[in-house]
Amino acid sequence: MNLVHLTASRFFGGPERQMLTLGKSLPPDYRSSYLAFREDGFGEDFVRNVRGAGMPADSLVYDTPHFRRTIHEITRRLRDTRADVLITHGYKSNLLGRPAARRAGIPIVSVARGWTGESRRIRAYDAVDGYHLRYMDRVVCVSEGHARVVAETGLPSARMRVIRNAARIEAFDRDPDPAYRDILHAFFPDGIRPEHTVVIAAGRLSPEKGFHLLIESAKSIAAENPDARFVLFGCGGEETRLRASIADAGLTDTFVMGGFRSDLDRLLPWGDLLVLPSFVEGLPNVVLEASAAGIPSVATRVGGTAEVLADGETGFLVEPGDVPMLAERLSRLIADADLRRRMGLAARERVSSRFTFAGQAEAWREMLDEVAGRSQAAA
Repeated sequence: MNLVHLTASRFFGGPERQMLTLGKSLPPDYRSSYLAFREDGFGEDFVRNVRGAGMPADSLVYDTPHFRRTIHEITRRLRDTRADVLITHGYKSNLLGRPAARRAGIPIVSVARGWTGESRRIRAYDAVDGYHLRYMDRVVCVSEGHARVVAETGLPSARMRVIRNAARIEAFDRDPDPAYRDILHAFFPDGIRPEHTVVIAAGRLSPEKGFHLLIESAKSIAAENPDARFVLFGCGGEETRLRASIADAGLTDTFVMGGFRSDLDRLLPWGDLLVLPSFVEGLPNVVLEASAAGIPSVATRVGGTAEVLADGETGFLVEPGDVPMLAERLSRLIADADLRRRMGLAARERVSSRFTFAGQAEAWREMLDEVAGRSQAAA
């Protein structure tokens, strides 16, 4: 079976690793290739990474606002590769991929990872995406939490599947590279000493991620835990505001921003815990990766996060927007190395048994066999 993934990816992050590793985890007779929108040249990073992993990938010549030409090109590429199923990731891929799949006469499966609603423009895109999901042959939701949101679009339940994100357990089987410990330590003006506890946060720097609340929590934590250190990885429109908040809180020596890192998985094992204070999530890859790295997480109870993180066992769940609770749970882990160790081991065991790519690939295989053999197209 020939599968074509269509995505608008501006960098190679968690969702991109998910789609690539899925392609490599399916049986050999399920052949995956990848098409990316150019995204003003930023899409080339995705294409390079996929090719570097030994999988076929290419950039589209056309992009929005050339809708007709783009749809025509996608259709031609589907026919040229004799695609059996088109798999789309994100609203642009859904919008332009659906008519292309219909013209090529093949089913289309959309992956719903979550809607952020971070601005009026993004909320409009999310609404358009929700409309188009109703007309897909199948929609794969990455968590039960997001599936409940998608159900509100009117998508018939018979065309919805929940197939959770998976953890790259094998990426954390090797001993951590000491060079990355040094890289992590170098972010801090005075370095890291043995008595310090390093809290890692990572994600898109946008309002729905709640990192401004982490800074509020860090301010109160620093007063009681002077050995706590915080590093935030990511890029986005909130960067200037967050940097100003760190300075206003007097945390410039203890709370640093590390920018976007494609090698975050190499840095995670050298941290002591992860924090994710989001207001919205599908199923967070960063919590999966932290768990695979053997470190506990403190995260908000949103979307599918509670499906990954077992409260009180592999970390702590807190309510979104609750700064005092976030600070209290972080402080508890910062102060107790034995608790961090126990929770980290439990976290790795949990994802190793429940969030494997082998299990994910089998669920995809069953769904693909079903949709390729009997298209349930609604339009």
